[in-house]
Amino acid sequence: MTSAYAPDISPLRATARRTPASDRAWPLVHCPEAVGEARQVAKEVLAQWRVAEEAADSVLLTVSELVTNAVEHAQPPLNLELSRDPGARRVRIEVSDGGPAATDGDWAASCADSEHGRGLTIIDHLTAAHGDCQEPGHVTHWADVTTAA
Repeated sequence: MTSAYAPDISPLRATARRTPASDRAWPLVHCPEAVGEARQVAKEVLAQWRVAEEAADSVLLTVSELVTNAVEHAQPPLNLELSRDPGARRVRIEVSDGGPAATDGDWAASCADSEHGRGLTIIDHLTAAHGDCQEPGHVTHWADVTTAA
């Protein structure tokens, strides 16, 4: 993936320069347990970066929503990437997958409409900006969370 990160990223502009010194990426097994693994990885990284608790909570919930969506609605492979731009006071979350699956995962297929479908609304409230980048055989869902006022 040739994703990018910019300090002045806005909802309308999703590509720019990446800050390689602060990037971290992890492959995840495409299964429901990936959500917990991704949260744990993100929690450890946020602690190393000394991200304030309220912002860290927003990042962790956003990671959970994006990874859950990938497990339930997309094909493998599944990857989590975290980066930060201390100058812009934002953490970038990227979850990439193999594109839409032909059918939903077991959880999404087994629950009523009222039990799912709120993930993007939650992400709207938690993030400064979010979107996706589609390439052949590969989709990246990204979100930026502000880490300080």
